[in-house]
Amino acid sequence: MPQREQAMRRHFHQAAARCGFSVAPAQEAAVERLARLAVELARPAWTFPRPPRDLYVWGPVGRGKSWLVDTFYEGLPAGRKRRLHFHDFFRRLHDGVSRPSARHDGQSAVDSALDELIGDSRVLVFDEFHAHDAGDAMLIARLFKTLLDRRITLVTTSNYPPAGLMPDPLYHHLFEPTIKLIQDRMDVLDVSGPVDFRRLSAPQPDAGGRRFATGRCLPPGVAALEALGFAVPAPAEATPVLTHLRELPARAVRGELVWFSFDALCETATAVPDYLALTERFNTLVLDGVPPLAEASADGRQRFANLVDVACDRDARLILIGSDPLTSLPDGQALTRDLDRTTSWLAMLRRTK
Repeated sequence: MPQREQAMRRHFHQAAARCGFSVAPAQEAAVERLARLAVELARPAWTFPRPPRDLYVWGPVGRGKSWLVDTFYEGLPAGRKRRLHFHDFFRRLHDGVSRPSARHDGQSAVDSALDELIGDSRVLVFDEFHAHDAGDAMLIARLFKTLLDRRITLVTTSNYPPAGLMPDPLYHHLFEPTIKLIQDRMDVLDVSGPVDFRRLSAPQPDAGGRRFATGRCLPPGVAALEALGFAVPAPAEATPVLTHLRELPARAVRGELVWFSFDALCETATAVPDYLALTERFNTLVLDGVPPLAEASADGRQRFANLVDVACDRDARLILIGSDPLTSLPDGQALTRDLDRTTSWLAMLRRTK
């Protein structure tokens, strides 16, 4: 076995040991393939006619997909590598496309924005890949073509097998060419296993120092807040907070903590770029008046799911005050897309201090 491959395998097992667990049997094949990829990427590009095959790592929530690819990423030498989360990627891509200077040197706005995002990277790690929006699906297709044309190796994670992307039957056929491209050009690794690791014990830092989720779910009431050293905001603390392209009414801003009501952040026309902007400025987000998701609007449920997703990926501390969001969910009915991921994240928030 090449020395670099052995080093990457050892890196995975040492990272797991530092977190207090061992590599699960369902993850072993992914560890082996990622270790081989590290060897392939170490070779000068001119020594082989084609770039290493791309990897598509998928499985249900909580099976360690992000941990696997983040640990792989941290084990690669510095330089010419890039990691992007799905939400962050599309926020930056849309911002780049909308800039007046996006078109230059004969390039389209999309190509110019992709240039800025990818740079001279040789490997791109793309976390939490999914396709629900028909407009974003077209940009995803352009991204895949660009990566192939530039011989950039893609490593991505997803909760869906390739054939399960763009599940809406109204639009699925539009994404079928990209699905075929994924199946033809990527090695698909299934890390499905019986255990959701997020539900086992409190999360520990991974190889790169990320915790993946911190925070609390609290019932309403002064006592619960005082236990965390918080005080209910006074009316005089209310202040507007600039997010992406709008101001939102915060109940309070206290240093690196911002406090919103559920209605202000999830039941108004906010979007993922707003949540990304908040996590860039604040390390703690407090959300009060949280209802059971079954009682929120359909858009409110989706915005809440996106907020939890962004906060956990960005390692923001998320404090939820109110009802258990998952109370009274109807059996067998999907109230929002990717609710299983939100449920898994919230299981972590209930445990952490």
